[in-house]
Amino acid sequence: MLVFRGFHHPGVAPACALTIGNFDGVHRGHQAMLALLRNEAQHRGLPSSVLTFEPHPRDHFAARSGHPDRAPARISTLRDKLSELERCGIDQTIVVPFNDRFAAQSPQAFIDEVLVHGLHARYVLVGDDFCFGAKRAGDYAMLDAAGQAQGFDVARMLSYEVRGLRVSSSAVREALAAGDMVRARALLGRPYSISGHVVHGRKLGRDLGFRTLNLRFAHWKPAASGIFAVHVHGLSQAPLIGVANLGIRPSIDDNDVNGGRVLLETYCLDWPASLGADGGYGKIIRVELLHKLHDELKYDGLDALKAGIAKDCEDARAWFASTHRQTTRDRI
Repeated sequence: MLVFRGFHHPGVAPACALTIGNFDGVHRGHQAMLALLRNEAQHRGLPSSVLTFEPHPRDHFAARSGHPDRAPARISTLRDKLSELERCGIDQTIVVPFNDRFAAQSPQAFIDEVLVHGLHARYVLVGDDFCFGAKRAGDYAMLDAAGQAQGFDVARMLSYEVRGLRVSSSAVREALAAGDMVRARALLGRPYSISGHVVHGRKLGRDLGFRTLNLRFAHWKPAASGIFAVHVHGLSQAPLIGVANLGIRPSIDDNDVNGGRVLLETYCLDWPASLGADGGYGKIIRVELLHKLHDELKYDGLDALKAGIAKDCEDARAWFASTHRQTTRDRI
């Protein structure tokens, strides 16, 4: 999949079948829309294309209002969103910086400058609640009329439901906030996961006897938080089982190397000897959050923290063992 920052790039396809959205989480509703887009693109001999935004428009407006805390929790990082779009078979993705200029575009300017002259869209697929342009003044009826006048087809996809529940990014956020990883998996169609480069941290975990793989996120408000039993991909052929802390580490000084920012710290329960002590640094790993053990806790001192981590490891092993027994029974 080709990825472009903005649509004024010589590599962008000269015509395309396009869908537009934030695609936070790339959940099953998104996946159904992307499958329809690919089918239409194939029939028309066009590349399937996604127009998405970074930052999330609601992040932008929350910051502009002086209330950044009102921004929605993020399900996926840009890296993970792009990875899932590629997995869905999309040919090209255009990431547009959502800023004051873009937010101020009139609906007609968006149609003219972005869809027609920027991306040369021949087919545009949108969701049933799609609005566009300044103050969300543009709607599906306006887009459809513009398509008829300016030479591109427009289609709308209705809501996607699983067991009577409308699949949406909001529903995924609610499941993750509640620690309901089974429900989140049903909505996403896969285990919830986070990927990134392993970076150096304070190495406190090593001092405590629990060496961790650290993924750091700048300006990211995660939809999930707490302590989880996880699978770690990217270090060996088979996934490794582990325990992960996603959050701000309340037991640690905010002035440490992570500066109070969100961090995903993962301890592999069975570390491959072939990797060596520092074999994880610089690697890209994907951590699947399978089961929430509990919320983040603040421990009184390092001894209590060490005992808490040991208990989490014990509980995670017990959960994996019970899951294995259940899977075995199901196969029988």
